[in-house]
Amino acid sequence: MFFANSYYYYIPIALQAICVIHCMRKGNQNKWIWIIVFLPVIGSLMYIFSEMITGREIDNVTSGVGSVFNPGGSIRKLEEQLRFSDTFHNRVALADGYLAAGNTNEAIALYEQSLTGVFTENEHVLKQLIVAYYNVGRYADILPLAKKIYGSPQFAKSRVHILYAMALEQTGKQEEAEKEFKTMNGRFAYFEARYQYTLFLLRAGRYDEAKQLLEAIVYEGGHLSSRERRANQAWINKAKDEMRKLNTVSKS
Repeated sequence: MFFANSYYYYIPIALQAICVIHCMRKGNQNKWIWIIVFLPVIGSLMYIFSEMITGREIDNVTSGVGSVFNPGGSIRKLEEQLRFSDTFHNRVALADGYLAAGNTNEAIALYEQSLTGVFTENEHVLKQLIVAYYNVGRYADILPLAKKIYGSPQFAKSRVHILYAMALEQTGKQEEAEKEFKTMNGRFAYFEARYQYTLFLLRAGRYDEAKQLLEAIVYEGGHLSSRERRANQAWINKAKDEMRKLNTVSKS
């Protein structure tokens, strides 16, 4: 009886953990976390059915819960799998785990080892390596990798494209960087890329252009569907913060 009671006690905790992790990944914290915390079961179920609509998303978040309750457990499992069988799949899976856990240099070593033979042009590894290189400031190393996948349909709308543009700026290629930012400067889309473009303009001292773009991001954010707004809320909020800073400076 005690076992059964204790088992049921952990169900709402697990639900809360799943929902909070999903909130943090999607940038929905402001609206939902209070509901999940103060209405553990009802709030979690409301969140699951309104925000986590696909089985794939639930599977991804559930796998992350294991990392919360057992830190390092999934990494150790991946390390054991690689020791047992040193395959491309196991090596990249461990590298992905390292990168997600912040062990960036370990991830880089495995990704670099994986780019051999028929896997030399593997798009997933190249994208992950670009992220890892950016995290450790190896901006010049990003450029040749990005060129290998530049023509991929997925590249144009990916965060890796943003990192490529930022790496161009970091390596002194200002005109090329702006060209890439402009390709992502579409209305009602690419909010992260456009926010990063405003920071690029601000660093270049082009305050009027930056302000116009920030105003456009905030305006468009107010006319998105609820789903689109949730997906881009973090960048819309950042744009609002930058606008406040600019307005404060202009008044002083």
